[in-house]
Amino acid sequence: MAKVTGFLEFDRTESKSVNPKARVKNFDEFILPYPGKVLKQQSSRCMNCGIPYCHNACPVNNIIPDWNELVYEGDWKNALATLHATNNFPEFTGRICPAPCEAACTLNIEDSPVTIKGIERSIIDRGYKEGWIVPQIKKEKTNKDIAVIGSGPAGLACAQQLARAGHNVSVFEKNDRIGGLLRYGIPNFKMEKHYIDKRINQMEAEGVNFICNVSVGDDLSVNELKSKFDAIVLACGSEEPRDLQIPGRDLEGVHFAMDFLTLQNKMCEGDSIPDKKKISAKDKDVVVIGGGDTGSDCIGTSNRQGAKSVTQLEILDKPPEKEDKLLTWPNWPLKLRTSSSHEEGVTRNWSVSTKSFDGDGKKLQSLKLKKVEWVKDDDGKSLLQDSKGKHSEITLKADLVLLAMGFVHPKKNNLIEDLGVSLDNRGNVNANDVDYKTNLDKVFVSGDMRRGQSLVVWAIREGRQVAHSVDKYLMGNTTLPY
Repeated sequence: MAKVTGFLEFDRTESKSVNPKARVKNFDEFILPYPGKVLKQQSSRCMNCGIPYCHNACPVNNIIPDWNELVYEGDWKNALATLHATNNFPEFTGRICPAPCEAACTLNIEDSPVTIKGIERSIIDRGYKEGWIVPQIKKEKTNKDIAVIGSGPAGLACAQQLARAGHNVSVFEKNDRIGGLLRYGIPNFKMEKHYIDKRINQMEAEGVNFICNVSVGDDLSVNELKSKFDAIVLACGSEEPRDLQIPGRDLEGVHFAMDFLTLQNKMCEGDSIPDKKKISAKDKDVVVIGGGDTGSDCIGTSNRQGAKSVTQLEILDKPPEKEDKLLTWPNWPLKLRTSSSHEEGVTRNWSVSTKSFDGDGKKLQSLKLKKVEWVKDDDGKSLLQDSKGKHSEITLKADLVLLAMGFVHPKKNNLIEDLGVSLDNRGNVNANDVDYKTNLDKVFVSGDMRRGQSLVVWAIREGRQVAHSVDKYLMGNTTLPY
């Protein structure tokens, strides 16, 4: 235990950040590191509970009490080793994970959980600063060749684990850079991309072969892939966006959120984007449809681009500002969440449905909205219906609409069709979460491509677990953690 009375002596202290008015002037990260004294105090607050609910709530089962105590004792190197024992990429999760571990912390019963996410970020950043993160090269090779399709968090975690088991791993990425969602979906202000580059350098030294600008099923045939590799792991994510097919959908100014975010990330990488392909929020009235993380990312990006106004629409009712801990703890609660992007400026509207996009026949000019109500039927099922009140119809001015309503399933492309993998009733590649095997011999799947749209931390977990399964399939046994 870090300090027996730590949670009694010290209050929760959030990481400080750059002022919203200043940080929207660039795309840099804005969370400031903890001072050493404060970090020691925050780690001391860990109670080392008899039942570590934080550990159970974490998808990768981070051994949180252990590395909290090591940070308190100043043993940073072992804290890093403990963190890496369950998580290949804490520099990603320490920045973009919503931290279900903190919701499950025993101290959260009184709204003051341990600052687990901030401590995790501090450990990995210290590791990079000290030069402790080095390649783990397996000298004994198995001469087994494995193809990983997709370089998002699931694909990267899988590739790294299999390379460390001595296999020859090739990662195929259809885009021009490695990283998938991490590279092109997450804005730079949430996670700067040099962290991905550092891991790529480490993994290349460990023997991973990265191949960009190759779309398997198009540039490389499935038959060629199957003939060259002993095992194939599908980790292509869930990339088919949920659309809104209403009148005016084809007007200029209505775009999918991911198209908008990807272009901005490419510009942050230094790419030159032709004017006709740019999607810019500058001096525009922007409407973001969707209340999740992607919608929040669109808000932050729009404000940095110089939007005139930003409005976010959510079809669901406004959640409560505070959950009932007796009913929800230690589970992830439904409550109002205000992101850093919301703090930078946005108008939030709940319980509204978009009925049409209106314009001059070519360009978007406004949206027609309808207030909605959620009611219970006789079986207790929630049903959506339009409100009938006098002010239930709303016209909202807009030059740019960003559809951020989530993703429905993987892209139905030549890879899926030519392979002939079976799909579940949601359109995801069908496999269980025990061995991750598809219906085809030597073909496995992990991450959002299997489970549907989810968190980066869940993708890392599935990447690690599918690596365990692949190694066992090829070698008969495995020492890789599950």
